[in-house]
Amino acid sequence: MCSTIPRSLVELQEYARFHYEGLQNAALLLAGPFALKRVQSLLDDILSSRTITRRLQVGIVDIHKLLSLYHAHDPDRIEAAYFAEIDFCDPFIEDICLLTEALTDILYRLELDPGQPLADYLMVA
Repeated sequence: MCSTIPRSLVELQEYARFHYEGLQNAALLLAGPFALKRVQSLLDDILSSRTITRRLQVGIVDIHKLLSLYHAHDPDRIEAAYFAEIDFCDPFIEDICLLTEALTDILYRLELDPGQPLADYLMVA
């Protein structure tokens, strides 16, 4: 029995493969070493997955929130401290914006049923 990987997952895997280092750098800059480890683990999960599981969706939501500065203004989150230290003249800031836009485009093309973590997130985003 031969199963094929859904085209939308293949596109997400290509994004993860192509931006592997940039996503890690963004995680470290935006939320520190703990976020870096989570992103590394998520990227490995994306690259080895054959389906978009609920667990994978939750991780993708987390990385999208990180890149889009979702928690940057919450003083109870580590992202706020890292955000306060960012030099907006740093050329990597533009790279983070481009990573976020590309990921957002891919997420809207994923084939997900309503009620899935990622589908619900995209409905309110």
